[in-house]
Amino acid sequence: MIAHRSASSAYGKIINRKLPDRSLRKDNAARMRRGRRYRFDMVKGITLTRRIYDTTESRRLSNLFVALGVDYGRYLDGFTQPGSRFSAPLGTLELVHAVEGAGEEQGSAEQTYEEIKIEVTSLDSVRQIVAARLHENQIDSLPQVSDITDTDWGSRFFTATPARGFPVMFWEWSDPLKGKPIALEGDLSANGMRFSIVAARWNAVITDRLLQGSLDALYRSGARKEDVEILRVPGAWEIPSAARKLADSGDFDAIITLGVLLRGETAHYEAIYNEVSRGIGQSQQETGIPHAFGVLTCETVEQALDRAGLKAGNKGFEAATAAIEMVSLHRKIGMRVRSMSSVA
Repeated sequence: MIAHRSASSAYGKIINRKLPDRSLRKDNAARMRRGRRYRFDMVKGITLTRRIYDTTESRRLSNLFVALGVDYGRYLDGFTQPGSRFSAPLGTLELVHAVEGAGEEQGSAEQTYEEIKIEVTSLDSVRQIVAARLHENQIDSLPQVSDITDTDWGSRFFTATPARGFPVMFWEWSDPLKGKPIALEGDLSANGMRFSIVAARWNAVITDRLLQGSLDALYRSGARKEDVEILRVPGAWEIPSAARKLADSGDFDAIITLGVLLRGETAHYEAIYNEVSRGIGQSQQETGIPHAFGVLTCETVEQALDRAGLKAGNKGFEAATAAIEMVSLHRKIGMRVRSMSSVA
């Protein structure tokens, strides 16, 4: 209810304010589109925090939220002040129990728990963005962006005031793996790995772009040119046979398959695609050598060109990075199996 009341108040202020003129709205829309193009997904969640100075009121609020069915969770481990956290599908509310008799004498410690807290990734990068934006907008009369400070509950934070009366705390966990399931993942380092790229000559204007994308990904990731072999086959139909032969040789850590199939007026397209995908998958499963699938299946040449680096990324680049990661993952799995065997 607190969040609802705050939102209603803010909404009332917004709707009573005169809307900007059309040119300003267009300029803001263009700025938002540019931001979406270059933004990184650094915001993980927004939390609304309220301080409760009366224990009885805190208990009454907690009982109310529990009765309403809001998910109740313990407060942050190691936090110096008790409190409760209530999570809903669209947000989180935290009730922090203030120290009895606390007020202005608590000093700067009280200021570290701003009303609005935004959890982010790459806190240092976020601070640079916030500081640059406030400087760009020439908001010199507002408090400066604070330095990044460690907390007693295993996190780092800084505060900023992007608008008058609107202090915000940006924070992240000191342990980047906190709250995340531990997963075994491959690395994107191709150093010491051997790859073979099987590329079809048919529709070379497209497959050549895919090939360049794959080579770019491999070399950028540390692969040596002598560890990358390129094999050209007539068309997509011949890719599975060549890939299987290379995988059986045992000379390569991964096979990257590149080709393009364009839909025509007959069922030829479906027949070829089904057999190509089945053959590549079967080769991977039976040999145990990772096969990266970079065969495009498109309706038109324009769609294929878009996916070969023109507009929608380069699928050859993506296939190569997938191959690198899978080789790394296979090696890690092998190391784990050997270590478990030695312990047994």
